[in-house]
Amino acid sequence: MNILYYDCFSGISGDMNLAAMIDLGVDPEVVKTELARLGIEDEFSLKISRDSRKGIFGTRVDVELAHAHHHNHEGEHTQAHGHSHEEHAHCGHYHEHGHGHGHSHHDHNHSHHHEHRNLKDIEEMISSSGLSDKVKATSLAIFKRVAEAEAKIHGSTLYEVHFHEVGATDSIIDIVGAAVCFHELEIDAVWSSAIELGGGFVDCAHGKMPVPAPATSEILAGKPTTQGAVPKETTTPTGAAILAELVDNFSESPRMIVQKTAYGIGHRDNEIPNVLRVQLAKVEEQASSLPMVPSRMLQCNIDDMTGEMLGAALEQLMEDGAMDVHFTPIVMKKNRPATTLSLLCSAEDEEKFKRLIFKHTTTLGIKSIDIEKTVLGISFDKLETPLGTVTMKNAILDGKIVRSKPELEDCRALAKQHGIPLSEVYLQIGKVRKI
Repeated sequence: MNILYYDCFSGISGDMNLAAMIDLGVDPEVVKTELARLGIEDEFSLKISRDSRKGIFGTRVDVELAHAHHHNHEGEHTQAHGHSHEEHAHCGHYHEHGHGHGHSHHDHNHSHHHEHRNLKDIEEMISSSGLSDKVKATSLAIFKRVAEAEAKIHGSTLYEVHFHEVGATDSIIDIVGAAVCFHELEIDAVWSSAIELGGGFVDCAHGKMPVPAPATSEILAGKPTTQGAVPKETTTPTGAAILAELVDNFSESPRMIVQKTAYGIGHRDNEIPNVLRVQLAKVEEQASSLPMVPSRMLQCNIDDMTGEMLGAALEQLMEDGAMDVHFTPIVMKKNRPATTLSLLCSAEDEEKFKRLIFKHTTTLGIKSIDIEKTVLGISFDKLETPLGTVTMKNAILDGKIVRSKPELEDCRALAKQHGIPLSEVYLQIGKVRKI
């Protein structure tokens, strides 16, 4: 099996990923041609050059925005009013290009329309472009991961929140570019090491905020990460979303035969090489093509909580990010009716959810079972119906969509909007899908 392996010892940003893919052999002219299909070539130019960090040479990519930014004599990306991007932070959704350059939504000198695109604008741009269906689907899936994180952080819904980070031109280039490169490589799977997030604090309008940014933490929930290699931000929300969508398996010491190694160069010079190492390799032993997620099943038996209290606990645990929570009726000692609470979470979140179970239930003890969860790939697309637009969630097996279903919340909103039963909404969706 041919795989792409990400070695993220110094994290990842969107432009570093694009640089690494080009260094690995993706034709930059193909990338430019595909990006031109978006119809926004007047908003940016792509500068590709050779650079090095700590003696490691590789490819560097600069997404230069028309009229919005300029470069000083040291090559530092700066705001139009002269402040370095390192002086501004995002409190969750600042796009820090190359681990040292970015733009803040708190700067009001940017009046260009492209800085204010929302998720719907992005979806329409990609869907109506000349990109292939595969590239469109991957791009939209990566964007949705960022959007979901932003919506949760801001307490908003997916399409209500204002996405400066998602809507920025350089983010569009990074994400669509990542999708183009991924499909150009034609590999069987993507593997990755744990993702280094960095450390320390960044300045923003509300004061100092800790690294990683809230959006990065949200996007990488359940994924293996490390922190503290340098006292700076090393993984951006865009880089996190690319990995969260593409990676099938996380492994620190994979058994593989490396065919080629390449490096994407970051803009900042840190204490450790600020590079993204990627490798094309063959897996030495036959591995399952189905992605496995190291998980924990936490269980406890409860006989002194009412149904109302248990229901509230389940809802809270799901809101806190559990993969799944379910109840099983049992009979305990003295023929006493009781309930087994079973919670599925990632191995990294085991301690967090043990504490939450103790907090929200009356149990005095929790059993932990080490398991592996096999998951299907997931993608999203939009379906136009006579009632309105519905998000379809697709299950993917071996690169093919095996089934799709409409998102419940979209269906409920349409049922309420048109004053019809939920079943009628599903009936209309079924008619469109058959067409």
